[in-house]
Amino acid sequence: MNISLNGQIHQTSASNLNELLAEIDLSDAVVATALNGEFVSADMREETTLSAGDQIEVLAPMQGG
Repeated sequence: MNISLNGQIHQTSASNLNELLAEIDLSDAVVATALNGEFVSADMREETTLSAGDQIEVLAPMQGG
């Protein structure tokens, strides 16, 4: 299915947000995630199912200032 990942069309077979992070090699990374504009906490990623056309944002924390 096609989803939007950080503003880019991405083809995925992942059924949930955890599987998507593993697919893009970020399963061990500390990141923030959002699905269709709503924050998804790390403990809810396994339960957060994906559908065609979903918009997913994955953001890494930044240091400095």
